[in-house]
Amino acid sequence: MAYCKACIEKDLKIAMLEETIKGFKAQLRYRERKEEEGPFGLSTPSSKVPFKKNASEEKTNKKGGAVPGHTGHGRISLTEASADTVIDRNAPERCPDCGTVLVPVRKQTNRTVIDSAPREPKRILYRLHHSVCPHCKKEFTGKAPVLPRSLYGNHISAQAAVMHYFHGVPMGRISAMTGINLGSLVDLFHRLGRYFEPVIDALKQAYRQDAAKHADETGWRNDGQNGFAWLFCTSTLSIFLFKNTRSATIPHGIFGSELLPGVLVVDRYSGYNKLPVKLQYCYAHLLRELEKLEKDFPEQEVEAFTGELIPLLAEAMHLGAQKISDKEYYRKARKLKKEIMRVCRSPARHLGIRSYQHIFTTHEDRLFHWVEDRRVPAHNNRAERELRPTVIARKVSFGSGSDAGAETRSMLMSVLHTLNKQKGNESLESAFKNILDKIVENPAVNLASLILPTQK
Repeated sequence: MAYCKACIEKDLKIAMLEETIKGFKAQLRYRERKEEEGPFGLSTPSSKVPFKKNASEEKTNKKGGAVPGHTGHGRISLTEASADTVIDRNAPERCPDCGTVLVPVRKQTNRTVIDSAPREPKRILYRLHHSVCPHCKKEFTGKAPVLPRSLYGNHISAQAAVMHYFHGVPMGRISAMTGINLGSLVDLFHRLGRYFEPVIDALKQAYRQDAAKHADETGWRNDGQNGFAWLFCTSTLSIFLFKNTRSATIPHGIFGSELLPGVLVVDRYSGYNKLPVKLQYCYAHLLRELEKLEKDFPEQEVEAFTGELIPLLAEAMHLGAQKISDKEYYRKARKLKKEIMRVCRSPARHLGIRSYQHIFTTHEDRLFHWVEDRRVPAHNNRAERELRPTVIARKVSFGSGSDAGAETRSMLMSVLHTLNKQKGNESLESAFKNILDKIVENPAVNLASLILPTQK
C-alpha cells in the first residue's frame, strides 16, 4: 500500500499546530483568570482581587427593603419610664426673626437620642485604714481592689486587654484613649498574661474531650521572622498559639499521644495526619478545588463531573444547619454519602477528575464523620471565622514584636475568646474584670473554674 509522504507531513504539521493552539488557549485562559481573580485564583483574598464584578441587572432592578406587609424594625421611641435620663430643653427666649420675647405654650415634643458620656481615666487615691486585733495583736490593712503592685485598676486593665486582644485595636490607639504610655501598657499585658498561664493546660484538657474539634493556622510574623498563628477551637473554647513554625509538633503538643474521643475538622494539611484522633476533611476546601478544576479545564467531561458533585458537597455543608429531626438528618446524610461516592467511583478519562476522585476513594474514613455524628460539621467554617480577626490584626500590626509578646498574645487571646463563648449575656469587658476582681480577693483562686465552669 502506497503512502503520500506530503500528506503525512501535512497531517503532522496540522497536529503540531493544533497542539500549539491548544497551549496558547490555555495560557490565554490563565492570563484572563489572573486578571479577573488575582494571583492566587480562587484562593486570592478579596483585598487582592483586581476587579470586582458589578451587580447583575436582575439584582440592580430588584427593589430593596423587606417584603410588602413586613412589620419592620424602625426606631423605638423612649418614654420617661424607659429613658435613662430625661433632659428639658427650652425654646429660644426671643424670636430669631424679629427679636420679640417668646411666650411659652403648653406644648411638648419628645426626641429620642442615644449617646454616651466620654470615658476618661480617673486618678483614685485609696486610703487604706488599719485595724488591730486586741486578742492576738495582729494588724490588718484595708485592701485596694486592684492586682498586687499594679498602678492600673481592674476596669481599665480589662478594657485595654479586650480592646487589643479581642477587638484588635492597636496599642498606640489604646494608649491615646486611656492615657497609659506604651511601655506601661506592654508591661500591663505581660503581667496579665502571667496570671493566666495555668489556664492553658485546662483548656487543652477540655479541648481534647470535645466531640467536634476544629483546627487551622495562618501566617504571623514574630520579631520580623515569618511564623504562624495556630487556632484550636470548639463551640465552647479557643486556644491560640503564636509560633515560628508550622511543623506537626505544634498540634501534637495540643493533642498529646493517647487516643482521643471525637473528631477533628481540618483542611488537608499533612501536619494533622498523625494525630491520635479521627479526622474530618473540610468540604469547603474540597469545593474550592473542584471549582478550580472546572475553570482550569473547560471541557465537557469536567463540566459534567463538577456539575454533579458541586451541588452534593454544598448540600452536605448546609445539612447540619437545617431545622430537621435527627432521624431525618441521618437519613439525608446517608443518601448524600451514597450519591457522592457514586460520582467519585464513576469511570473517568480526564486525569484531573481521576486525581480528585482519588481523594474520596482513598480517604473515605476522613470524609464522612458528619454522616455518623450530627455534631461534626462537614466544613471548618468555625475555625476560619475565628481566625479572620487575627488576619486583620496581622495586617494592622505586622505581628508580634518579641517572643514574650507572642506568648502573652497566646495567653490573653485564648482566655478572652473562650470567655466570650462562656459569658452568657454579660459583656466581655465586665466578665474579664470580674475575674480580675476574684484574683484580688483570692490570689490562689482556680482561674480555670471561672473561665470554664465545667473545670472544677
